[in-house]
Amino acid sequence: MAEQTWFESWFNSSYYKILYQNRDHHEAAHFSDALIHYLQPETGSRIADIGCGEGRFSIQFAQKGFDVTGVDIAANRIEKALLHEAPNLHFFVHDMRLPFYVNYFDLSLNLFTSFGYFDAERDHLKAAQSIAIGLKEGGKLVIDYLNIDWVLQHMKEQETIEKSGVQFDIQKEYDYKHIIKHIRFQDEQGVDRHYTERVSAFAQADFIRLFEQVGLRLEATFGSYALAPFVAKSSERLIMVFEK
Repeated sequence: MAEQTWFESWFNSSYYKILYQNRDHHEAAHFSDALIHYLQPETGSRIADIGCGEGRFSIQFAQKGFDVTGVDIAANRIEKALLHEAPNLHFFVHDMRLPFYVNYFDLSLNLFTSFGYFDAERDHLKAAQSIAIGLKEGGKLVIDYLNIDWVLQHMKEQETIEKSGVQFDIQKEYDYKHIIKHIRFQDEQGVDRHYTERVSAFAQADFIRLFEQVGLRLEATFGSYALAPFVAKSSERLIMVFEK
């Protein structure tokens, strides 16, 4: 059996949700409302939520009348998402590097830094290609990513965070290509656990270059979940809208 990648191992852990429990349905509702106000998709539009986790954004868009398909590589997250399936809401275990649907979606979403996980540039290109292939002509992609300039200004090399009785000791580093986060804690059996997040230090120009190769052009850039203007030095998020 092939060894799991860091993202398969960590995203399948129940402790991932504990650490990021502040990323809740309330936040998803406000962000989805802002995106709908800007994008103005027609009722019934087909939407892909790529890297959907347990489906917090998928659920919001489905409740607003869209036909939503959520995919994620983490089987444990999809198992939880399947509890919310409906006639217009579907979930699948799927690797974003592989083609899924062809010329099918009006809108694709890739939210909460759900890109940039791979070691090889060709894998990032494969992911971009599969997303582009899935979009109809004129379809749009929303990428929500960390803003590398903001992260480097505010990065704490060491911090301890307590969530739901679990103490997470977190170390962060920048190797000029990636933001790396080491996460250590004791599980409920008292066993020491160590997970690593490794996300590419992509800037806006990197995304433009990557998605231009697969036929997507940048339409707009925002710097927050309220879709405030993007300012490289002060925006916490890098939210981009591409069009096929």
